[in-house]
Amino acid sequence: MTGSEAPPSFRLAYVPGVTPAKWVRTWNERFPAIPLALVAVPAAEAFGLLRSGGADAGFVRLPVDRTDLSAIPLYTETTVVVVPKDHVVAAVDEVSTEDLADDIVLHPLDDTLDWERLPGKPAFERPATTADAIELVAAGIGVLVVPQSLARLHHRKDLTYRPVTDAPESRVALSWPQDETTDLVEDFIGIVRGRTVNSTRGRTPAAAQPKSQPAAKRSDARGGARQKPAAGKASGKSARGAGSGSARGGTKGGTKGGAKGGPKGGAKRGKPRRRP
Repeated sequence: MTGSEAPPSFRLAYVPGVTPAKWVRTWNERFPAIPLALVAVPAAEAFGLLRSGGADAGFVRLPVDRTDLSAIPLYTETTVVVVPKDHVVAAVDEVSTEDLADDIVLHPLDDTLDWERLPGKPAFERPATTADAIELVAAGIGVLVVPQSLARLHHRKDLTYRPVTDAPESRVALSWPQDETTDLVEDFIGIVRGRTVNSTRGRTPAAAQPKSQPAAKRSDARGGARQKPAAGKASGKSARGAGSGSARGGTKGGTKGGAKGGPKGGAKRGKPRRRP
């Protein structure tokens, strides 16, 4: 790396309500030499940030324009209604949009839900942000329907929330520019999808070392294949036993027979003759 080149890093954007801590922790464990920088961005500005190169990837809310961006849907959030603690809704476990018909339902400009028709009565003016709408709920101006993560993000002691069974749901996805699917992006995709360190997806893992052969196989490899004794041939202890018996029997019989009745031309025992 030359002096003009910056060290590698990974920039991860995330919209309000998304908590990327567990994925960031895994990244830091696997790639401690590559810092990960978090970039908080409003939901409406997330796609522009990715297209401009301000982040390598980001957690966004669907829908995503697939013309130039890739996306992997991750999970779907429960939709809830935020109300004051003394509101009638606080007395039940869940509600439907019809139960909100008599309430003013606030609709902030940064709303992330895809409504066909907003429930309840419209407010005189739309709040600029979800945070502003929360303040209006606390003031008793109306109620607010949002993904549960946003209700938790803007939690207040004087407010509570309940699930809305038939409201649109918000889906969170990991997105990045299609033409910028770098090795680092692939690495982060692997983390989000739960791949292990040794997964074959993403970067190529180190070549596996050959397993050592058992001792018997190594001996065969050095000395050639072992052969079984042919049928009808004695081997091992039986061969030695048979050989020993034959030798003893042959020696005994041969010596006895040779001493008594050897061939006539054989050498005779006696004293050597003296020369004259």
